[in-house]
Amino acid sequence: MSVFVCSLILSERQVFPADGGYHVVRFPFGGGESYDEHGMHQVLQPDGHRVENWRTDGRASLIWPSADGWGAVTAMIQWEAGGYTELRDQFVRDPLGLTDRPNDTTATDHRTPSPGMQCFTKHHELFVHPHVPLAVRVGQNAGRSRALVHAQFKLAIHT
Repeated sequence: MSVFVCSLILSERQVFPADGGYHVVRFPFGGGESYDEHGMHQVLQPDGHRVENWRTDGRASLIWPSADGWGAVTAMIQWEAGGYTELRDQFVRDPLGLTDRPNDTTATDHRTPSPGMQCFTKHHELFVHPHVPLAVRVGQNAGRSRALVHAQFKLAIHT
């Protein structure tokens, strides 16, 4: 048995609108605490697209599984404090419509906020396949744009 791991970390603010929709969380490439020995989160993506700016390109949200297998996906989401009545998050296969399995969502959570900063973790397991990318999406309804202050997205594939 082999395990293929990709671990992504966002350590700067990323702002999301209060529009009722879900939005992919974009992650930087390389460096810091991120880990991608198996090439699942690369600037040059498997379909040939090159991400020029991870902060603006939705493809910076994608983990492209490097093998078929049983995938364990984990996320940590930390929102700044302020004015929410609901926070949402979910894992999604192909959130950008790049394959024949677009927007296949799973592990959707709608959360009521606690006082202060909003910190959540989530874990889910599913079959994953190369060329069907995964992402974590979030949404909020504070009545104005609000920021994630930290996020992590991890995939471990057991083959």
